[in-house]
Amino acid sequence: MHLDLAHLVLLAVAGLLGGIGITAVGPGGVLPTIGLFLFSGLTPSGVAGTAIVTHVATGLLGTAAYARSGHLRTAGTRRCAAVLAAVAVVGAPLGVLCNTLVAGRGFGTLLAVAVAVTGILVWARERRTPAASGDARIEPDLYDAGLPLTRTVVIGVVVAFAAGLFGLGGPMLSVPLLVVAGLPVLASLAAAQVQSIVIAGVGTVAYVAHGDVVWGLAAVVGIPELAGVLIGWRIARALPARRLKFALVAFLLALAPFLALHS
Repeated sequence: MHLDLAHLVLLAVAGLLGGIGITAVGPGGVLPTIGLFLFSGLTPSGVAGTAIVTHVATGLLGTAAYARSGHLRTAGTRRCAAVLAAVAVVGAPLGVLCNTLVAGRGFGTLLAVAVAVTGILVWARERRTPAASGDARIEPDLYDAGLPLTRTVVIGVVVAFAAGLFGLGGPMLSVPLLVVAGLPVLASLAAAQVQSIVIAGVGTVAYVAHGDVVWGLAAVVGIPELAGVLIGWRIARALPARRLKFALVAFLLALAPFLALHS
């Protein structure tokens, strides 16, 4: 497949911004999928397969970044990350299987719905949260509660299925849902990076087996995406948690109609 320079640049920019969003607010991983959907001419399975490959490296780098900053240090966050990763082994292949049943227009519409729902959920929770508690960032040594096992399993399966279906790394959906469930933003971001490694790894194997990965385009998107992961990690550590949540909501709600109109 041959793309002109303008489309290649757009894909690289989508990768860079996606990487920033992955570690800064969570949902950035959808941008490579959107870029490939709009500019590559690939089928839905080709879009998802090529996009999900890039999240293997971003998941590893994001996990390393949050481990270094201490946000994977507490038992509660580590336990949440382990459960999310374990159930991804089941959810991601199911999503890949269902991808083969979705046409191009349906792919964009379903993605728009998923984006809008997660944005509304985070907004609804934040409306019920007192401003004082939302403004304080929770450092890793002050938060160790984690989430109930059943709630974590349900979130993990839903996220892994959707990530396999759309070619996402996982943080796009897992961060909003974990925040809604009661986990602090930075802990949610940290746990989501670990889950994304498993989702991307399992999804990559499945899509490669179906011949749905374009490696050249994966490199065009994935290399800038890695640089964005490091930039986003620094942004996440610099901004208050409440501001991160509102940035996440604005991003998702602005993105949903765009996807629906271009599907």
